[in-house]
Amino acid sequence: MSADSKTQLADLLRAALLSVAPDQAETPINLDRPKQAGHGDFASNLALQLAKPLKRNPRELANLLLAELPPSKLVAKAEVAGAGFINFTLVADAKTAVVRNVLERGETFGRGVKSGVKVQVEFVSANPTGPLHVGHGRGAAYGASLADVLDFAGFDVTREYYINDAGRQMDILALSTWLRYLAQFDIAVPFPPNAYQGDYVKDMAAQIKDAHADRFAKVAAADVLDGAPSVEDDKEGRLDVLIANAKRLLGSDYAWVHGFALTEQLGDGREDLEQFGVIFDCWFSERSLFDTGLVEKAVATLEAGGHLYEQDGAKWFRSTAFGDEKDRVVQRENGLFTYFASDIAYHANKYERGFDRIVDIWGADHHGYIARVKGALSALGLPPEKLDVALVQFAVLYRDGQKAAMSTRSGEFVTLRELRNEVGNDACRFFYVLRKADQHLDFDLDLAKSQSNENPVYYVQYAHARVCSVLNQWGGEAADLATADLGLLHNERELALCARLAAFPELVQDAAAGYAPHQIAFY
Repeated sequence: MSADSKTQLADLLRAALLSVAPDQAETPINLDRPKQAGHGDFASNLALQLAKPLKRNPRELANLLLAELPPSKLVAKAEVAGAGFINFTLVADAKTAVVRNVLERGETFGRGVKSGVKVQVEFVSANPTGPLHVGHGRGAAYGASLADVLDFAGFDVTREYYINDAGRQMDILALSTWLRYLAQFDIAVPFPPNAYQGDYVKDMAAQIKDAHADRFAKVAAADVLDGAPSVEDDKEGRLDVLIANAKRLLGSDYAWVHGFALTEQLGDGREDLEQFGVIFDCWFSERSLFDTGLVEKAVATLEAGGHLYEQDGAKWFRSTAFGDEKDRVVQRENGLFTYFASDIAYHANKYERGFDRIVDIWGADHHGYIARVKGALSALGLPPEKLDVALVQFAVLYRDGQKAAMSTRSGEFVTLRELRNEVGNDACRFFYVLRKADQHLDFDLDLAKSQSNENPVYYVQYAHARVCSVLNQWGGEAADLATADLGLLHNERELALCARLAAFPELVQDAAAGYAPHQIAFY
């Protein structure tokens, strides 16, 4: 029961359609696999589709179509069911043919024909402000699995990580690292509660001291704190003043501290992901968008098209004209561009690189961002339908029934590396993609480590081990299977298994079309 069987059935129905209703010849022929085995191997709703245009009872039409169905050695039985479905049961040979197909194609069974369609999948793209945690792991596993499915389905896939190396969060990390460095020289600047608290920041500060001694410590605490409001009055404003003071006091050395923190955390994240089996083809720097003038160019293009207006000294994009709930600032009154402005330039650049389809994988909390990005693309004259956004719900880790904290700034989180070391890469990847990405995920650490049938990873691995054991006991050669008598596979369960095997190529295409790698895990 190969994909060819489905094509042959569609041809039979097309011939019957041309006989019964030639003026409806363009009606699409749909064939699905019934969920209940008693309903046959394939079912078609063609008669129900024809009922309205022909003003006929669908069961009557189904019987007419059956009467005009050309004879075929493929079909053991065809019958009308329910409201007017046509159910097909195939002959055993048609079902077991998939075994030969699997043996011939091996690991390429189910792989789609190369379409030449270029798809970019951008995922993870976490701010390089600390180690990747369990929450990032889900986006990494989903994105990597989706890219693999798209590749297997026949698309030309590029995997990309967008490095947020130009924004405020990186400035906060650079400041946090510098303040921990100053503390080693007894320069007592109270550490901000909203700076990065993790021990990894202290580790970076220690590395700087080891390499450069007091090179960056020739300042007074009073100068670092100059003009900063109290934490109680303005916690975020205090942070911004401290960042500005750091830039002023360090001068050109600030870029070194910033670059060091970025390089350390980005390198750590890259290594972590590679060990997780997540490899990127492209690491794209946000900073490069500013250095090459692409952000300025994108904003100028929007302004020339009449899509911007000025208010309170800032430039606003009329995103409400494209379905957004409110307009958005692209350039602040101080002349600095916003995150949104660089996102517009980044997506315009993706189009310039010639991708046929662009898939962004975002956290579910970014849902409201979709309309404004697509609106900006429309305003730039780019087709927004090329961009698809897949949302990933947050993953919550439970250990001994207790919820684990997940905050990079507070330093309270379980790292992806810790999880991988405790559970193993295979279990992590499988658990992350076992549930639909836009559904909430509770990651039960104890279940993932358990060796029981309640653990889906263990269950699958155990089944695989049993299959390998059967093959070892048999002791034959794969070549012997190629000439085996498939007619001996006539048991109901054997034929049902053949049907499940035959469904795999279609499943791959469905999973790719729906950005749903969890379907493969279910299968």
